[in-house]
Amino acid sequence: MLALLGAGGFRAGGLNFDAKVRRESFEPVDLFHAHIGGMDAFARGLKIADAIRKDGQLAAFVKERYASWDTGIGAKIEAGTLGLPELEAYMVRKGEANANVSGRQEMLENLINEFI
Repeated sequence: MLALLGAGGFRAGGLNFDAKVRRESFEPVDLFHAHIGGMDAFARGLKIADAIRKDGQLAAFVKERYASWDTGIGAKIEAGTLGLPELEAYMVRKGEANANVSGRQEMLENLINEFI
């Protein structure tokens, strides 16, 4: 739902929604409840995604995490104006790659879980 809202909502197409009976649930009423549960989950997810976007913490983290793509060689890569020969020359001049920086996945999972 975050991706859906980030794209501005539906412009064409939709979501893949599938509900089917399984396990010991085989009566038509079971399929009815499966559809209700699925629709409710999508609706709840949409409300949660809206709250996450309004909060702004996730967006701020992503912006900071990928800031190197906004200027310099990162912006050129993203724009598609550099090929492998230019990237190779850049790294030969630069030498060592920058040290890895933690993606803070656990922190982000906790952030999302606050909204669930």
